[in-house]
Amino acid sequence: MQTLAYGVDSAQGEFHPMTITRRNVADHDVAIDIMYCGVCHSDIHTARNEWSGTKYPVVPGHEILGRVSKVGSKVTKFKEGDLAGVGCFVDSCRECENCKGHEEQFCAQGVSFTYNGTERDKKTPTYGGYSTHIVVDQDYVIKVPETFTNLQGVAPLLCAGITTYSPLRAHQSKVGPGKRVGIVGLGGLGHMGVKFAASMGADVTVFSTSPGKESDAKKLGATHFVISKDENAMKAIENSFDLILDTVSATHDVIPYIKALKTHGVYAVVGAPPEPFKVASFNLIFGNKTVYGSLIGGTKETQEMIDYCAAHNIVSEVEVIKASQIHEAYERTLKSDVKYRFVIDIKSLGK
Repeated sequence: MQTLAYGVDSAQGEFHPMTITRRNVADHDVAIDIMYCGVCHSDIHTARNEWSGTKYPVVPGHEILGRVSKVGSKVTKFKEGDLAGVGCFVDSCRECENCKGHEEQFCAQGVSFTYNGTERDKKTPTYGGYSTHIVVDQDYVIKVPETFTNLQGVAPLLCAGITTYSPLRAHQSKVGPGKRVGIVGLGGLGHMGVKFAASMGADVTVFSTSPGKESDAKKLGATHFVISKDENAMKAIENSFDLILDTVSATHDVIPYIKALKTHGVYAVVGAPPEPFKVASFNLIFGNKTVYGSLIGGTKETQEMIDYCAAHNIVSEVEVIKASQIHEAYERTLKSDVKYRFVIDIKSLGK
């Protein structure tokens, strides 16, 4: 199936319309007419080959929302017209321990990423959601409740949403009433972390370098706001938090946040700074503190997250753009000039 898309041909290239080929709908496949696709920082890294390994041409996009337009003969989970979402991966081996445990993102044979990856034949390239259609096996498609009224805000849940929901729900975290949770950074990930933690009943503090974000933080559900560059303020909250979720992808000192944890406190990392963290062992030993990383979630947990969002009226705060504005959106994202996620209106691809 020939599909209109927006992609780039090189690290320095500009986004432009292109035609890609989607496979025909097989027995277990779902074809989706894409309505909205979020812009993730990972899209920028990949399009510009900042992580190396980009295979051009590349069509980014793994925060995909649309409606089912066709189903295969053996599909049981979807019917035409259903709202559906696709996140960061579209297939896996299905046989390894991780896949059988509903953590397909850690597939031992390598997960098939939604873009800049390959299908299970290890040859056919995958293309993402900056396109009008996508075809995915039903087991890797998320059913989206019709109760959502802001569909633009649903798209980023497929990455930014699950990225922050998963560590807040993890057994290490135990987030709930009576717990103090800190969110480092108030951006595309951080603002979702605030919404989730507050909805779970936690007392939420936002750490930010930007004083101007305090009002937004509290509107989103935070009770407290701390300027992380203020040494006195950071000193005052030492030994206070059950969990701190670090969403920042810029190089920063994590020691003040480790010190802010209570005994047995947990520091969950979802941001990806270019430089390694440096943590002295004594910062962890005294207090039995835990530092761990979290990626996204598997299909089961992503479905749980979407259902949770529908039940608690949670969506991402977004700015909707046309496809022709992708380059501008990338530049503004790098300057943190967005509240708090760009979403492409896919109808604009053909214009």
